[in-house]
Amino acid sequence: MTYEEKLRELSAQIPELVVLTAENRAPMRKLAPELGERFVDVGIAEQTLIGAAAGLALRGRVPVVHAFSSFLTMRAFEFIRTDIGVGQLQVKLMGAMSGFLSEANGPTHQALEDVSLMRGIPGMQVVCPADAEDLVAAFAAIVADRSPCYVRYIDSAPAVNHAAGFEIGKAETIFKGKDVAILTYGFLVKEAVKAAELLEAEEVSVRLLNLRSLKPIDEAAILRAASETGLLVTIEDHFLTGGLYTILSEVLTRNRIACDVLPIALESRWFKPALMDEVLEYEGFTAPQLASRILEKLRQTNQR
Repeated sequence: MTYEEKLRELSAQIPELVVLTAENRAPMRKLAPELGERFVDVGIAEQTLIGAAAGLALRGRVPVVHAFSSFLTMRAFEFIRTDIGVGQLQVKLMGAMSGFLSEANGPTHQALEDVSLMRGIPGMQVVCPADAEDLVAAFAAIVADRSPCYVRYIDSAPAVNHAAGFEIGKAETIFKGKDVAILTYGFLVKEAVKAAELLEAEEVSVRLLNLRSLKPIDEAAILRAASETGLLVTIEDHFLTGGLYTILSEVLTRNRIACDVLPIALESRWFKPALMDEVLEYEGFTAPQLASRILEKLRQTNQR
């Protein structure tokens, strides 16, 4: 089932569900004529989009809002914070082209701080599926929950055969190794799976967690990984500040745990625009590059 098909199914089941977009129709192009007045395109006006969604939510609707992540989370941030966050309205924010998915677009279109911004709003959930199948599996739970939620929309082919079921706040364990734990989310799960396979070929036992829900986070899964493996690795197409590495640091600090951590993220600049394969290669996020960095860190750790 595609995202559009899932949205159609839920629209039929939930009369209160309405779909809004700021000229981002690609995820549900065929659905627009079917929904009639329950589909609203405000044009390139993200602040108006959020205001309209908030108003509809106050009248008992469940708005599912679509826009490019960079403009949704930055241009309309104050509106999301104040109109949706303060009132804890049941609005679902679907951000397209987040992280590396904007590939050939420059810094103005690169959402590399979206997780940081959205998780900073009290009560806002943050969900980052690994692929289209993961998104579809999560979507019913996202819509049903009464909290506001930001979702990194993704339509890529499945990276793995996902475990049955989805629960907000629960990680998916893809591999259960003991030497190193890779923590990641979204688009980069695919590269992480390949990197884990390369590491296994080097006789490194890998635990791989798909942290599809970043807020709430699966703290128990992280703490188990910290206690049962020798190294934690975070991989994300996000700035180092405010994303998964920061979340991990908060969890470890709150529980007074010290362990070796290797963060792999964009540290001090936006990425170089190019086609996806070139972006990953240039920025050091291909599976062989990730595996190489992890092996080097393990060697350094073992030499202490």
